[in-house]
Amino acid sequence: MRTRVSGLIAAAILAVLGVMGPAAQAAAPAATGAECVAGTGSVEYNSATGQWTCIGGTHNGEPID
Repeated sequence: MRTRVSGLIAAAILAVLGVMGPAAQAAAPAATGAECVAGTGSVEYNSATGQWTCIGGTHNGEPID
């Protein structure tokens, strides 16, 4: 019985985290490639995160939409 309860709790926690992941990503500030370059930055691929990122300029460190 205890394993069922702990399994149910673990499943509920994973479900909540799964729903929150995309929402957190959408809330992060993002720039377009054109905005990055116009702000004197450069668009570079970050293989650690698997995302394109603006490096330098006014949008430094922001993910590219």
